[in-house]
Amino acid sequence: MNPRQFRFALVAILAVVVVGSTLAVTRTPYSFFDPLIEVQSVISRRYVEGPDEQAMQAGAISGMLEALKDPYTVYVPAAETREFTKELTGDYVGIGVQVVQKDGWLTVVAPLEDSPAFRAGVLSDDRIVEIDGKPTLGLASDTCIQMLSGEAGAAVAIVVERDGKRVPFTIVRERVIARTVKGFHRINGGGGGGDGKNSWQYFIDPARRIAYIRLTQFTPTSAEEFKEAMASIGAEKDAVGALILDLRWNPGGVLQDAVQIADLFLGQGVIVSTRGRAKPEETTRATAEGTLPAFPIAVLINGSSASASEILAGAIVENDRGVAVGTRTFGKGLVQAVVSLPSGAGQLKFTEQRYYLPSGRSINRDESSAEWGVDPSGGFYVPMTDEQTTAMLKVRREEDAVRTARAAADEKWSDPEWIVERLKDLQLAAALKAVQGRLASGKWEPTGEALPKGSDLASKDLERASRLRERMEKELVKLEKRIEDLQAAAGEPAKPADLWADADLTGGLVEVRDQSGKVVARLRITGPDVERWLIEADVKKDDGKK
Repeated sequence: MNPRQFRFALVAILAVVVVGSTLAVTRTPYSFFDPLIEVQSVISRRYVEGPDEQAMQAGAISGMLEALKDPYTVYVPAAETREFTKELTGDYVGIGVQVVQKDGWLTVVAPLEDSPAFRAGVLSDDRIVEIDGKPTLGLASDTCIQMLSGEAGAAVAIVVERDGKRVPFTIVRERVIARTVKGFHRINGGGGGGDGKNSWQYFIDPARRIAYIRLTQFTPTSAEEFKEAMASIGAEKDAVGALILDLRWNPGGVLQDAVQIADLFLGQGVIVSTRGRAKPEETTRATAEGTLPAFPIAVLINGSSASASEILAGAIVENDRGVAVGTRTFGKGLVQAVVSLPSGAGQLKFTEQRYYLPSGRSINRDESSAEWGVDPSGGFYVPMTDEQTTAMLKVRREEDAVRTARAAADEKWSDPEWIVERLKDLQLAAALKAVQGRLASGKWEPTGEALPKGSDLASKDLERASRLRERMEKELVKLEKRIEDLQAAAGEPAKPADLWADADLTGGLVEVRDQSGKVVARLRITGPDVERWLIEADVKKDDGKK
């Protein structure tokens, strides 16, 4: 690739496409490209070996995107666009997880329902630290996704880190075709709210006509699937007393389908607004046509409810159409566009706007956010520990299997206490109890805890961040040991193991002096690790010699 070709490629990469319209190239001053062109020219002509110019180009793109500090903006090379499109449409081969790079690690946003990862027990916020024995720290998310993908029937070995413990999984890849609308279980022979063989059952409390629908993600078919499910239980004919809408572990997807579902419940009001630098603010409002009867709705949410699922939950709650039960959502409020680069080099998925709830509050969470996502309604905060969540998901996987009508007859889905005891699902029990109470009294009576204050949520985040630091410190210790072993093998002097004799210096002072001996800082020692950190710093023992 000569400099002129490289210039064209870079201009093409930075092209801006208005979705649904003609391609328009941003008029960027060529001075921006001059250093890049010069570096490419020098390396191409004079580097000791012939460089891989395709890899250099990909590296230049990656560097520009990394500077944005946005884990959701990614470059998809031409060779990977087919798999990328499959992921967007919910039809692909893999283990079925939505992932993001977080603190340098590949982190699970949510396992997709019915996916191999979900059945294996992979959880939201799990850090995938190894794939087939290869550490993922620092690897690009695209690289990791490629490693997780493969042929149907082929196994992949991963190791996840969860609360400081490493848990291995061997998962067989499958073709994942996301059917996104589900009931609470299936019965061979139909009946009870579904129709046809092995149909999903939607009436969790038939006597009160309380329906339960779980949306696992939003694909281009989700809105139609949802409408079919509601039609099968007579929602349009006022045959539904109340609805529990489960958006837990829903990582989002196609916004338009989430908007269409919200519009079914809302006759008026704002559903969502979007704002960004390059496009005017857009506000999507509900329309009266096609609105379902105003039965009570309880929306189940948790920390794995992200993006489009947060839009749907927020629209229902902030328009006073229902209550949210569970815990605060993930906080991914970014509108992303997918642009095919005119050079044919691939696609660019980038953040173009941010989502805002009907109240005008941003959904997105970043490092400085004190508030994000959608909170459960007051009195409906129902937290669950990792242990409780794992137990609940295990039972759910069993219930998702096809049941016989005889086996199902022994179950008591309409009893919140049975749901807690048998299904281990505290949040579903709270939602069911809430809608039962709403139908009985006409009021929403709290079935959970008061919503924690912002400082309490910050404390929880601080706790998680502290655990992350501890894990990273352990990794540093392992790395230092490896370096010491390599130094010994290479005959190089190792760093000193101690700077002073063992002593507890907590509460003592460290003085820092400049070259003239003037004290520039006095530091109080607050813990036992000061020596360990100084060993790694740019200091050495002072023997009194210059």
